[in-house]
Amino acid sequence: MAQYELLLPKMGESVAEATVIKWVKQIGDSIEMDDTILEIATDKVDSEVPSPVAGKLIKQLFKEDEVAQVGDIIAIIETAGEGEPKVEEIKTDTPVVPEKVEAIPGLDQLTPNKPTPQPDFANSDRFYSPLVKSIAAQEQISLAELDSIKGSGADGRLNKDDLLNYITNKNGGQKTVAEQSSTVPVIETPVVNTPAPIPSPNKPATTSVSGGDEIIEMDRMRKLIADHMVMSKSTSPHVTSFVEADVTNLVLWRNKVKNSFEKRENEKITFTPMFIEAVAKAIKDFPMVNVSVNGTQIIKKRDINIGMAAALPSGNLIVPVIKNADQLNLVGLTKAVNDLATRSRNSKLKPDETQGGTFTLTNVGSFGNVMGTPIINQPQVAILAVGAIKKKPAVLETEHGDVIAIRHMMFLSLSYDHRVVDGSLGGMFVRRVADYLENWDLNREI
Repeated sequence: MAQYELLLPKMGESVAEATVIKWVKQIGDSIEMDDTILEIATDKVDSEVPSPVAGKLIKQLFKEDEVAQVGDIIAIIETAGEGEPKVEEIKTDTPVVPEKVEAIPGLDQLTPNKPTPQPDFANSDRFYSPLVKSIAAQEQISLAELDSIKGSGADGRLNKDDLLNYITNKNGGQKTVAEQSSTVPVIETPVVNTPAPIPSPNKPATTSVSGGDEIIEMDRMRKLIADHMVMSKSTSPHVTSFVEADVTNLVLWRNKVKNSFEKRENEKITFTPMFIEAVAKAIKDFPMVNVSVNGTQIIKKRDINIGMAAALPSGNLIVPVIKNADQLNLVGLTKAVNDLATRSRNSKLKPDETQGGTFTLTNVGSFGNVMGTPIINQPQVAILAVGAIKKKPAVLETEHGDVIAIRHMMFLSLSYDHRVVDGSLGGMFVRRVADYLENWDLNREI
């Protein structure tokens, strides 16, 4: 038999490694071409690795939660080589029976596994995961019936829960075949005094929780975020500088153009692309904020790639990156921001779209917060938080003297790596961003 080495594929220009999340196929499983072998994660984007060949999985070279580099051999698949004989099933007229068979209570209730016909999924235009296909085969659901089931996944994709709910309703609340097959009748045996079993080292001991406490295991993304935040705080001495900006002109201008902009571009214009434009301009004025650190070396970045922290429905955060933000006008920034935000919420980002950032912007004002002290997104050296825009009484200097007026005010806070960004540079940078926002042209054409 021939052997095929499955390599970790290249998933983006700057993606060099991935974490194995789950092996969909186990050793000994048969594999059809394009079957999903395993699920992987690059940064915060999940992907599936399909098989380019048919055969049998005979080796897994990485365990779950281990990190593999692009180009590494991650699995070995045994395929039928040219000229190799096929293994024929051995048939005999007389069944092989054990010499002594003792009756076991409940054994007569067990039924042997019978092969079930597989629907021909090649005749369907709809995508079905290997797990859904397996359940459909076990439950003897035809392809036409499967196509009629409404899915709750992305683009109407049918997931496991959709199919199991359909089967349960179809069976009048009875368990599915898949659920029944996992339930073996209990065989009563005489009570024998035996030593207590030693807990397996691979399984954590059960924790007794009293009262209303609840133990919640972190999901994979939360673990990644936690590790990244701890690493950042231990790597960089964080300093945060604050500036309050009068963004009245910015608010008035957006209120004036938002309806005509949406009608013309079919896009809503938010404050985020305006903030990104101001940040890109300030980085050009102070390029030493757009750097990273490698030991004792300071790497000055040529490109201005601004990441924007986006909240996911799960409560986690992801940071898609707008590449070369300084080369986009406000219309281009608006389209890029809206596109990345939408695909972030729908888990449709490509791995490369969360890589290569040189500076990060986070909008804590979207949660009603007036200011924050964000943690640097390594290996960057600075991150800007913008707070909620609030109406406040403010002192205005006029040619006729000082007056008090109602203005739209906003706090900006810049956290920066004090190893390479001193207080003067950090303070001047965040002040320059505020200046660009405060001096927004009310008559600007877009």
